Amino acid sequence: MSLHINNISKSFKDLKAVKHISLEVKENELFGLIGPDGAGKTTLFRILASLLLPDEGSANVAGFDVIKDYKKLRKNIGYMPGKFSLYQDLTVEENLNFFATIFDTNIEENYDLIKDIYIQIEPFKKRKAGDLSGGMKQKLALSCALIHKPKVLFLDEPTTGVDPVSRKEFWDMLKKLQKKDITIFVSTPYMDEAALCDRIAFINQGEILQVDTPSAIVKNFAKEVINIRTNSIYKSLQVLGKYQYTHSNYPFGESLHYMDSRDDFDPNEIKKHLEDEGIEDVEVQLITPEIEDIFMELSRE
Repeated sequence: MSLHINNISKSFKDLKAVKHISLEVKENELFGLIGPDGAGKTTLFRILASLLLPDEGSANVAGFDVIKDYKKLRKNIGYMPGKFSLYQDLTVEENLNFFATIFDTNIEENYDLIKDIYIQIEPFKKRKAGDLSGGMKQKLALSCALIHKPKVLFLDEPTTGVDPVSRKEFWDMLKKLQKKDITIFVSTPYMDEAALCDRIAFINQGEILQVDTPSAIVKNFAKEVINIRTNSIYKSLQVLGKYQYTHSNYPFGESLHYMDSRDDFDPNEIKKHLEDEGIEDVEVQLITPEIEDIFMELSRE
């Protein structure tokens, strides 16, 4: 195992940010920690990167205890925090050289690992990091995190605030990096990115809700999901909120997603109920649940 986390907890005064988390991440796995803002993702990452001490529990990363072996650990991990934290008044090239020097290496020695990223940022190597676009800042930060060939790479919400094209490019880069014997542990609030991971862990309010492959999580989900389109999403939410058979309903883009409390029911019953309440242009469709539906259900429980 590249990561072994055992009963980790961390509190900040009255806030329990991480609650008895245990996880294992395999070597060369692309593992996703999926959850909303404030779920405890960053706190857990900082503990695993030896930047925070846990209140209880233990963790081993790449064969090193995060407390006892923190100096050796830091030489074997790469960490990209959610907030851009490179030196904005240094150029792209100066940032790369600075981080390479810290680890007693250079760009040339590690060019094979970062070349797919470096060729995209090289045209801007004389530009100050603070003047780069969001996507380019992201690629520079990733290059700096990889400059010493880490065994495990921690990426804390790396695509937050980045345009869709850059998000796709970034995940394509992660898939290529995974083939170079690097274990990647990435956190994200974006449910659509969960499907790109080998395995995922749902986290909310500091607790792990479920761990499995994305396909297995969807396959084993027992509830049926109904997609509802109407001329009034808000009124439909209110009506279904009072409906005796509603298990859950919530906005999903321009639709509603509805789950019924009964094991066997006709979706057209839901349509008729909404129409009887004066809602027009009602369309109902039984759909395959998405990762977000499952997360909503787990969080509700």
